[in-house]
Amino acid sequence: MFNYEPPADLLKDKTILVTGAGSGIGRAASLAYAKVGATVILLGSKTEKLETVYDEIEKAGGAQPAITPLDLETAGEEQYLELITGIDNTFGKLDGLLNNAGFLGPLMPFQTMTMTHWQKIMQINLNSAFALTKFCFPLLQQGENPSVVFSSSTAGRKAFAYSSAYTVAKHGIETLMQVLFLELENTSSIRVNTVNPGPCATALRRAAYPAEDPATLPKPEDLMSVYLYLMGKDSLGQNGKQFSAQD
Repeated sequence: MFNYEPPADLLKDKTILVTGAGSGIGRAASLAYAKVGATVILLGSKTEKLETVYDEIEKAGGAQPAITPLDLETAGEEQYLELITGIDNTFGKLDGLLNNAGFLGPLMPFQTMTMTHWQKIMQINLNSAFALTKFCFPLLQQGENPSVVFSSSTAGRKAFAYSSAYTVAKHGIETLMQVLFLELENTSSIRVNTVNPGPCATALRRAAYPAEDPATLPKPEDLMSVYLYLMGKDSLGQNGKQFSAQD
């Protein structure tokens, strides 16, 4: 596992937007960021799940979070602009963005995959990460040592059969991060990195591998060290790199 022990005030006064915040890695990251002082903006498609995470953060004594429901499968430019306007009016900045929302669905040969299924995977896993990073850019520029983290996958670093769209989308995430690094390295304080969480006990994993025993896998909460590290000051020299939560 990635070894890092964050200070208790690592993200004090930081505002961080987390996508897919209602469950899995996104929920765990939201709770972890709030625990070390961050104000977390919870983004997801299911309001009731976001409200549950909101309550968990408040119960644990974290800073009051914000909820921003958004369906990344159907969101267009107007919805992204409304989101950013709301964040700007309330917070005036972003110090961090975790592009984490993901969708895999059942495994299948590429020749049986419908265009609708392919487009859904691309929209949620890749297109939304591009859009959120693009539209959040002005707010990130107002942040202190801003960090953009993309949740990738082992499928983003090598090819897998029967998950063609997901594999292509996650390879796209890795390439998007590298392009952003090259464009921003000498022109912006924003740093960008990817994290491969590896196999863990999430709903996304269960949908693809229903026969697998989730008790044999680490929980999302077990993988938070690298997500905390990349959002805080101890990672200021890290930019344009691929990290793995379970190495």
